[in-house]
Amino acid sequence: MKKLHLIAAAVLVLGVAAVAYASGEAAHGAEAAHHGLNWKDFLFRVVNFVLVFGVIAKLAGKKIVGFFRGRTQQIENQLSDLDARKADAAKRLADIEASISNLAAEKAAIEQEYRRQGEALRDSIVAAAEAKAVQIKAQAATAAEAEARVAVQQIRAELAESVVSAAAAMLEKKLSAKDQEKLVDEYLTKVVFN
Repeated sequence: MKKLHLIAAAVLVLGVAAVAYASGEAAHGAEAAHHGLNWKDFLFRVVNFVLVFGVIAKLAGKKIVGFFRGRTQQIENQLSDLDARKADAAKRLADIEASISNLAAEKAAIEQEYRRQGEALRDSIVAAAEAKAVQIKAQAATAAEAEARVAVQQIRAELAESVVSAAAAMLEKKLSAKDQEKLVDEYLTKVVFN
């Protein structure tokens, strides 16, 4: 492989030298036609170039080859990195497109879930209010019954007082002092013997 590079470089040098010589020949015109090709000068130039090229290749050849190999490796790494980035970007794009296409369905699902939660909250509030209303009605009925009992007892007490007062007034009118003593004695006798 190294020899192939060396041969290609030599051919390139000879070709460049021939072109340079031919262009110089055309510039001198007729004078160059009389003199012909100066092969000795041409040979010295080629040898000089080959020697300079050989010295450079010997001294810096490995570094130059290493530089180009390193650069080649770096370019290959960059290309593989770019391919990986491209694949990652394509995957992310596909994910984003999928999420965008599912956005309407997700929106509908979220709205439905919120609607369901709202209805459940409404139902729980209504049930709690109905239970509280039943409790308040029961408390009102109990309070009304208690007030009615108190009122009935109060009316009975007032009625009993008025009956006792009326009976006492009537007895005072009808009974004399002697009858009163007789009644007291009878009741005392009953109480003592019982």
